[in-house]
Amino acid sequence: MNLIVGMGAMQISRDPRVTIVTYALGSCIGVAIHDPIARVGGLLHYMLPESSTNPEKAAKNPSMFADTGVPLLFQEAYRLGAEKARIRVKVVG
Repeated sequence: MNLIVGMGAMQISRDPRVTIVTYALGSCIGVAIHDPIARVGGLLHYMLPESSTNPEKAAKNPSMFADTGVPLLFQEAYRLGAEKARIRVKVVG
């Protein structure tokens, strides 16, 4: 099963049958994280660096911005059992 991450979106899973993918990264940035012990993975596809440029949009969709989406990505991974010391991070864009 695939979880598709659109622009300004995020997905997290601990189901080993799930593949998390994004398409058309373009000028956006993708942040992928994985904890191999907890078997938790996540992907953030953010569009803009700072939520201060549009606080209203950031409140509705924190995954659209780096400064709100990246912390949210890690918080959700921790909630599913990931640990900071084990997480591997890849950033592309």
